[in-house]
Amino acid sequence: MFHLLNEYAKLLKFESRVPEGAVELCPETMACNRSRRLEKEFMSESMVREPSTKDPCSLPPPFEPSSLRIFYATKQNLINRVERWENDYWKNNQ
Repeated sequence: MFHLLNEYAKLLKFESRVPEGAVELCPETMACNRSRRLEKEFMSESMVREPSTKDPCSLPPPFEPSSLRIFYATKQNLINRVERWENDYWKNNQ
C-alpha cells in the first residue's frame, strides 16, 4: 500500500507545461478538417457553446430501509437462481 500511495504522491507534484512548438487548436478547426459530412456535422453539434447552468451531479435520494431490503432480497434471489441453474447444468452434463 505504501508504494501505491508513494507513486500517487508523485502525481500530485506534477506540473504540466506546454511543450515548445505546440499549436493551440479551436473546436471549429477540428470540425472543419473532417472529410465526411456526417463527422463534421456530429462534431459541430456536440461542440459546447456555453457553460451548463445545472449542477454537475444530482444524486437520487437515499433508499428507504424497506425498499433497500427488497432490493437486496431480489438480488440474492437472482444469484441463487443462477447458482441453481449452474448446478443443474453440471449435474445433467456429467
